[in-house]
Formats: sequence, C-alpha cells, structure tokens
Amino acid sequence: MIRSRALPVLLSLAFACNLFAPPLSASAQDVTITINPGSSGETGQSDQAPFTGDRPAVDVAILLDTSNSMDGLIHQAKNQLWNIVQRFAKARKAGKTPQLRVSIFEYGNSGLPASEDYIRQVVPLTDNLDKVSEALFALTTSGGDEYCGAVINEAIKRLDWSSEPNAYQAIFIAGNEPFTQGPVNYDDACKNAIGEGVIVNTIHCGNYDQGVRGQWQAGAALAEGKFLNINQDEKVVHRKTPQDKIIIQLNAELNKTYLWFGAADRRRGYATNQAAQDANAGSGLSSRAAIKSSSLYSNVGRDLVDTYAEDADAITKLESEELPVELQKLTPEERVERIEAMSKKRAEIKKKLAELSRERQQYIDAQEAASAATPGPATLGDAITEAVEVQLQASGFQVEN
Repeated sequence: MIRSRALPVLLSLAFACNLFAPPLSASAQDVTITINPGSSGETGQSDQAPFTGDRPAVDVAILLDTSNSMDGLIHQAKNQLWNIVQRFAKARKAGKTPQLRVSIFEYGNSGLPASEDYIRQVVPLTDNLDKVSEALFALTTSGGDEYCGAVINEAIKRLDWSSEPNAYQAIFIAGNEPFTQGPVNYDDACKNAIGEGVIVNTIHCGNYDQGVRGQWQAGAALAEGKFLNINQDEKVVHRKTPQDKIIIQLNAELNKTYLWFGAADRRRGYATNQAAQDANAGSGLSSRAAIKSSSLYSNVGRDLVDTYAEDADAITKLESEELPVELQKLTPEERVERIEAMSKKRAEIKKKLAELSRERQQYIDAQEAASAATPGPATLGDAITEAVEVQLQASGFQVEN
C-alpha cells in the first residue's frame, strides 16, 4: 500500500551504485542486476490527491557507501548522473515536468566522525544539479563502518521533504556490507521512511545471494522499494553518435546565455562550476546537454533569465552591483530588453538541443536493438531507469519512452 505523502523511490541507490570513480579496467566482471518484482508500489494507480501545484514535486536522496571498496560505485555514479536524470525529464504530471531536487549523503567513510556514525550530508535537497554533480566528483573513499539504518534515518530526519500530496519521494542507498550493521535497526529505519511517504530502494554491490542474506532485499520490501544488485566495478560505456559534435557546440552556445547574478564571487562561481561540470561529464556531455535543454535544469535565484521567467519583478529588487557587469550601467528598461533577448536566444538553442537529443536517443536505441542478440552487461543506470519509470507511473506521472 502506498503511504500518504508520495510514491518515492529512486535515485539514492541509482546514483549510489554507479556514479563514481576513475575508469575501470575492461576486464571487469559481468554485472548482474536483479529487480525484485514483488513490492507493492510497482503497479496500479496512485490513490493520492491529484497534483494541483505549479510543478509536481520529485525528491530523491542518494546514499552512497564511500568505504575503500566503493571506488567503482562512485565512478558509476559520476558517469551516469545525467543519464539517470534524463528519465525524470521525460516525466509529466498534469502536462508539467517535475521540480526535481536531489540530495547526496555519504556513509561508511573512516574520514567521517565516528560520533556521527560515519555519515555526512554532502548536499541537501536542491534543484541545483551542477552542485549535485560537483559534490559527486569531490567524493573520495576510505575504509570505515557502513551503517545503513543510521544513514536512512538521518536522511529522513534532516531533509526538507516535500509536503505536496502524492509527491514522488525516494531514497536510493548503495553499498556492499550487511544492511544490518550499526546502532539503528534497518527494520525501524525503513518503516519510518515509508511512514513518511519515502520509498527506499536498495542497491547491493556484489554477489546477489550475499545481498539477500545481508538483508538488502528485506530493507527494500519494508519500504516499498526495489532491491537491485550490481557489479560496482563494471565499466560505464557512453555510445558515440553522429549528433554529439553539434550537441556539444550548442551546449557551449547555451552557456553564453546565462546571466548570473549575486555578489561578484558568486557570479564567477556559478559560471565556473557550470563549465567544470561540463568538463566532468566527459564523454557523457551529450546526456548532460540534453538535461540542460529541459526544464529540469533550472537556475532560478542564480540566473536572471530563469528567474525573470518565474518572477518578472525579481530583478527590480536587485542592487546594480549584484547584476552581471554588462547590465549594471543599463536603465531598468534596457535590462529587461537584454534579459528578454537572451531568453529568446536560449529558447532557440534549447529547442535545437532537444531535437538533436531525441535524434541521438533514437540512434542509440537502434544500435542497442541491433546488438540485442548479444547484450552487454547491464549497469546501475539501466536498473534505476527501469525502477524509476515504474515508480513514477505509480505516483501518477506519465513517462515518455
């Protein structure tokens, strides 16, 4: 039965098991991902109140084991962040794309205080996806004790989960040690999570049977989530497509349309971090560019164009020195003209990017269909995508293929 606040589910684990680390050797073992079909949130329609807000809420917390053995997991998380986010970009409720917020926690790292159960909130729930990417790429591993129940409890307690009825809220927790370790009983933590409307998806890194014995499957069942099993050392492969070159060029043009505001050091920081996360995306830049062409990549409160679209009066409340240098000496009317002109230019670039991204995905789908007779090993991103699609639909979203 789906609880009161939502059908949450996804990314913690998703990111958790395939987002980080340096390139792995081509000889990595085949990955096995198993999705448990038995949890109650997977089929049927939500019985929650319909969405009535400006944007449907989607909150995802990713809890990553950063102990010594998890370099491969972190590598996967880094490399598949934008692929995972793309699934949310294809979701609609009442014709509107969701307001996606993502949080990152790390646990099991001996560099963290033992008094805090080796847990750290890396990023609170935020719609600043560049900040999420930056946080992932800053993670490092070190041996420690992995307390799954404690980190789940901390995420539920500390984060400002949406209060919107029928929001989609999910934890994804990834790791390889028994789910039972630590001072907080996993049974209590998972029941507490689903009681708050937050689904818990578990991603065990390693042997499937070991994950079952270690209670990762039981934890997911308690919180109406999915139990996933992967090889965290499987190398992530990004397919090259004919569209990549133009997409990358358009991405560079898109970056020029951002009018960052705030104190001078903040403006520089926003621009620098946007470029840095483009660079971090590496061969996955086309996937990141696809997200930047969607409404999920929003910089309200940081960029004048996005902020003006949501609140046209917002720029009148800013001091001149908070504006981009090129706008500081303009009259209020000229500033509006510049923002509207940049908004039009950005919309044109985004439209082209979206079209090319669709063509790119069609090309990838055709390539994968052609090689279906001898499929390669699945990755965490594949498993998360499948889980997210089912869970979003159960939460009242329509998800495009």
